[in-house]
Amino acid sequence: MRTIGIDLALNATHKAVVADEKGTVITPVIRFRTESEALQDLMKRAREGKADDEPLRVVMEPTGLAWLPLASYFIQRGVTVHMVSTQQSADLRKFYSKHAKSDRISARVLVRFPWVLPQDLQPLQLANAHYVDGQRWCKQREQLAELITAIKNRVQAWERAFWPGLEETIDDLFSPWMRRWREAFYDPWKLQEMDLCSLEMFLVEAGAGVDKAGSVAKGLQAVARRSVALFGNPNGGNSPYANYASLQDQVLRELRLLVVYEHEHRSLQRQVRELYKCMHPTRNLETIKGVGEGGASVYLFFIGKVLRFARQKHFRGWSGMVPESDQSGDINKKGLRMTKAGPDLVKKYAYINAEVARQWDPQIAAIYHDQMVNKGKHHVQAVCHCATHLLDRVRAVLRDDRPYELRDVDGNPVSWQEARSIIAERYQVPEEVRKRSSAREKRRRRDQRREQNQRRREATQDHKRLMFVHHLNEE
Repeated sequence: MRTIGIDLALNATHKAVVADEKGTVITPVIRFRTESEALQDLMKRAREGKADDEPLRVVMEPTGLAWLPLASYFIQRGVTVHMVSTQQSADLRKFYSKHAKSDRISARVLVRFPWVLPQDLQPLQLANAHYVDGQRWCKQREQLAELITAIKNRVQAWERAFWPGLEETIDDLFSPWMRRWREAFYDPWKLQEMDLCSLEMFLVEAGAGVDKAGSVAKGLQAVARRSVALFGNPNGGNSPYANYASLQDQVLRELRLLVVYEHEHRSLQRQVRELYKCMHPTRNLETIKGVGEGGASVYLFFIGKVLRFARQKHFRGWSGMVPESDQSGDINKKGLRMTKAGPDLVKKYAYINAEVARQWDPQIAAIYHDQMVNKGKHHVQAVCHCATHLLDRVRAVLRDDRPYELRDVDGNPVSWQEARSIIAERYQVPEEVRKRSSAREKRRRRDQRREQNQRRREATQDHKRLMFVHHLNEE
């Protein structure tokens, strides 16, 4: 089998070299672009002097998305494709050429991977187009949710400053009638002078509700008077420091964007739901306590074909919800950071779902209790540990395609009522343990130790100075 090492480029030409069965480079650097004719010519040059059906393998880095069309082309023509991490490639490049870096060197480094790190090479399996669609949609859904939250946070921050007390008066700052109010009465000087009955009628027409329009109108005028008192000049005139007309323009622009983002978010949510139901008709993932439709769709699309993970440790390594390892001789360090190697959305939903699952699943509750009480972990660390075990259950449900069954720590099936009783009786974490294990308390103890060490050092220095002075006096 011959090996092709490809150094990908985003805009320039790609560079490749070919190695024989012994790892000896047998071609000069081959330059080509992402075109089917160029890829066919590369395969032909790699098989020179061999049969037309000579097996080939390709090794490359995941540079942007430049790898995707090449991988698709090669895999569909029977070529084995391996992707190596950029960190490993960089480390190996420094080993071979410490003081130089070039595309030629990178291609020669990549082609040597099957002989240098054969245990780290796994054949690339491209996900089905439906799984890829689901991944993109889930990411877009998350991005839209973040944009919606950012707009709401900005508007709330502005109105906390320029309309103090508005949040205590209005239950929902982003209801449709509140937008109508912002369009019509965003000037506190005009609002405080407005007739109360007219304001009530406006609020009822806008949709505030007849039963609460009166109290809301009084509250809005009270907020307006407070804003005028704070920002107006001593004579009650307009503020030299606050331009409410300009603020109104900014707020309404943000709200128009909010309407667009919320519409797109709902539309995308429907697309994700329909694809999820089509790809996972049994919806067994949602039988795991704590896992809802949002988390289940993320797990389904990002995990893809679960059988590609031969063992549980491979799945855990992919998820990134496992700690780093550092072992040398008889020393094996514990309590290291998580690798965080997996998709961010998988880690996010695993944490959120584990927070709920520990309150319903006795086995996960026992893990959380052990981490908090016996291992001295704080809440976030304990939930992350539970998230790892929750993902193990996700893998098992997808692999066996069967509903999840609640069990106690002895493996006996239990109902959800029995599970809640077991958790309440055995796995409640005492409040003093939570305080002891909280990150704030650990930080306080660490700061206290630093202060004590500082005082000891100062006392030692004072003692040395006194001894030195005493010694001088004796002389």
